[in-house]
Amino acid sequence: MTTSPADPSERVAGRAPRRALVAGSVGNFIEWYEFGVYGFFATIIAANFFTPHGGNELEGLVKTYASFGIAFFFRPIGAAVFGRVGDRIGRRPTLILVLLLMTGATTLIGALPTYDTLGAAAPWLLTLLRILQGLSAGGEFGGAVSIMTEFAPPGRRGLYGAWQSFTVALGLLAGAGVAAVLATVMSEESLGDWGWRLPFLLTLPIGLVALWLRLRLEETPFFRAAADADSGTASAAAPERVADPREVAGAIVMGAARIMGWAAAGYTFLVVMPSYLQATLNATFQQALVATVVANAGFALSILPAGLLSDRIGRRPVMLTGAALVAVLAFPLLNVLQDPDSSAWVQGAAVFVAGVVVGLMAGPGPAMLAEMFPTRIRYTGLGLAYALSNAVFSGCAGLIITEVIKHTGEVDIPAYYVTVTCAVSVVALFTLRGENHRGALPGAARATTGAERKEETSCG
Repeated sequence: MTTSPADPSERVAGRAPRRALVAGSVGNFIEWYEFGVYGFFATIIAANFFTPHGGNELEGLVKTYASFGIAFFFRPIGAAVFGRVGDRIGRRPTLILVLLLMTGATTLIGALPTYDTLGAAAPWLLTLLRILQGLSAGGEFGGAVSIMTEFAPPGRRGLYGAWQSFTVALGLLAGAGVAAVLATVMSEESLGDWGWRLPFLLTLPIGLVALWLRLRLEETPFFRAAADADSGTASAAAPERVADPREVAGAIVMGAARIMGWAAAGYTFLVVMPSYLQATLNATFQQALVATVVANAGFALSILPAGLLSDRIGRRPVMLTGAALVAVLAFPLLNVLQDPDSSAWVQGAAVFVAGVVVGLMAGPGPAMLAEMFPTRIRYTGLGLAYALSNAVFSGCAGLIITEVIKHTGEVDIPAYYVTVTCAVSVVALFTLRGENHRGALPGAARATTGAERKEETSCG
């Protein structure tokens, strides 16, 4: 990677990069642990909050996923609000705030009275807490990725950014693991009555550890350099060009399109699959959870190598490969799961492969988004791109798939869904510059010519 002596990334020393990875990752872990738990316990949550007196299982799942999806639609609002704050006052204080909001909302879900106790107010309160989670999650991604990539040593942004996705996988695996343990050691009646609360309540001690880590975190060198330039204390720094709002909006839309397949395939294969297997293919709760754990294991194993590879050959070829493979393999992999004659080993291999190919997109994705925006709008820009894509194509995945299957009886809907979204991502990824991974992050505060500043601070 080519840098200049005044490149803020070269100011990083000592333990700061490792602290940034840990402090940034732990918030993502909590966020995705909870989202995974909610998805894994969707059928139980539906029975407790949306269909307390019985009723159609698919109808209950649709209502549960509607609450799930609403939280995702508040993510862009959270990304815009907290992103603006993070670009103005700093990444560190903003990430502390969103962590407190996420931990509090998740813990309260574990203590929330059900429909039988509170009546019709129960599902509304659950939805309100999901909205608060959506707001905090919207502010989490942009800040965490900004911290990881702005602290990354030269030539390591892909690997550092991949830790965001890696802790997503760890969070989902932890959620699946806790759910699997509870399903094994508890009776079905106890699990549905009160056992489902335990994973949510576990967030509180984890959140306190995360808070301690973030309080010890330093502000990023890129944000400090930008603040110095604003105050006039950086004598060699040239101010960033103010980005055209239309240019920024276009970059946000393009970023969302580039990760559309990651968002849709990730949630379809890694979160929605348990409920799909139970409601559509008549799998047991334990069987569905085992399949999800295997898929998430494949996802986790491919993320960091994919991020590291993208530092060497570029973000575009790695992400293109992942999106293309999902589009090609979606139907064959789903057909393996649907085939009653397929052995457990073959089905396990199918979901493992599904997780691996999603990881090829998730590994380089955070660094790719960070490289699209200059320092003063990075938190907001990459956070909005991610939140918008996830709001539409992740948050609605369970709702769309379940509702369409309910009305059509077509069990191949998940494959159609991920194939179309990944095809769009393939087209969008072809517009990605092949050499973005080699240069400094846009917005490095250093002396440049006017032409160089324009190129460095533009969005794309």
